[in-house]
Amino acid sequence: MRRDYFDIDVSGTEESSTDDPVIAIAFDGPDELLSDRLTSDGGTLDAGELDVTYRTRADGSEAAGVLSIANRHNGEYVLEANVAPSVVESVVAAASDGEDTRYRLRLTDGDGKSTVYTKEILLVYDESGSLSRGRSLIPGGVEL
Repeated sequence: MRRDYFDIDVSGTEESSTDDPVIAIAFDGPDELLSDRLTSDGGTLDAGELDVTYRTRADGSEAAGVLSIANRHNGEYVLEANVAPSVVESVVAAASDGEDTRYRLRLTDGDGKSTVYTKEILLVYDESGSLSRGRSLIPGGVEL
């Protein structure tokens, strides 16, 4: 799936916000492509079946990173989208400031149907593929 099919918006990252931060991803690609990737034999994938990661790129572009969502069971990518590092940093910082380290992921397909997932982990990797623990959202008690 092409990365330019996705528009990313973030909210709840301001200091004054009391809500969980939200990464809103709107899909503008071929009909049913995203919804097909969000389903399995058991129905629609839930939050525990999706892994969210971000990897930086060293290409110097404004969107110098890729946000990826993968199916935890089979490892297949649900989607990848170009995202500026500052966007991910703001979500991690806002989610870390609250009592619960969590954020919401809202995926909206081409038909306008939105699915919201509450997530606690957002792993950030550097250009060489090494986990950057200090820049990731990893709640206490979770070992990787």
